[in-house]
Amino acid sequence: MKTGSYTGLRFIGCLLFLLCIISMSGCVGKAEQIQETEALSGEGAGTGEETGAGQQENEEKPDITEESVKESLSEAVSIDIAEEKEVDADYSQAFQGINGCAVVYVPEDNSSYFYNKEMCMEQASPYSTFKIISALMGLHNGVIADETSAMEYNGTQYYNSAWNKDLSLREAFQTSCIWYFRQVIDAVGSAEVKKELEELRYGNCNITEWEGGDVNPLPELNGFWLDSSLRISPWEQVQVLARIFEGGSSYTEEETQILRSVMQNDMENRTILYGKTGTGPDGEGWFVGFVQNGEQNKYFAVYLNDPGNQETANGKKAKEIAEIIMRE
Repeated sequence: MKTGSYTGLRFIGCLLFLLCIISMSGCVGKAEQIQETEALSGEGAGTGEETGAGQQENEEKPDITEESVKESLSEAVSIDIAEEKEVDADYSQAFQGINGCAVVYVPEDNSSYFYNKEMCMEQASPYSTFKIISALMGLHNGVIADETSAMEYNGTQYYNSAWNKDLSLREAFQTSCIWYFRQVIDAVGSAEVKKELEELRYGNCNITEWEGGDVNPLPELNGFWLDSSLRISPWEQVQVLARIFEGGSSYTEEETQILRSVMQNDMENRTILYGKTGTGPDGEGWFVGFVQNGEQNKYFAVYLNDPGNQETANGKKAKEIAEIIMRE
């Protein structure tokens, strides 16, 4: 992330600078010893009064030792690197008995809030939350230029009538149109997709089942991100989002700004909600994203896994839960 890389550079620079000080102080000490020896031997010596003044001046100079430098370095590091903090959060009222988990990550103070932490670390299919990454890859590789870039509709009558026309990126993202992002991913290509997933450290980075399974009856409505080979944990979801929006990835600011604009959901006072839902076939639901308040971002992931409870455990419900949590 931006804060991490910046802190790392400051740390290295500080370390090199202080090591130089140690080396220079050693050289200065040796030079002073030579001068004192010359003064005692009478070479270039002045009066006894001058010698005494010189000794007094030397006594007033603070000693620069390796221990003092290490202490200063330790203090500098403690200021620049926020200590990692984990909090067990009770979000049970928001979940209302639905089996699931939530994690909130705040880069500003490197703190993480977990509800059902064990589940937050387990990988699952990302479903439509992967459209965040698909859109970004499309922008990065020139497949789409901006939020108005359209993909051509093939004439099939889909179960979601909003998909039955040419769609822009913004429209496809808002309606969660699978065929649009299937076209984007195919245009980017498997080699580039694999490379970028590994750079982002996106879950298991497994795209071996490129065409996906049979979640949907039509091939253009399936893919490796839909109950197939690609899997990611809620904790990994927030880390990936933080890398993208905190400057810790290879994507440009223009690309992330376009992505941010299509992810925007709601705005309340000065707080803006960005995110994407995802829904599985049997009681699985996601909502991942971040809230922005001023210049601070808080990243979150809510994941539901309640088999047999499809009516209440889905992406829509995950979003409702996330909104409650992020207001707290």
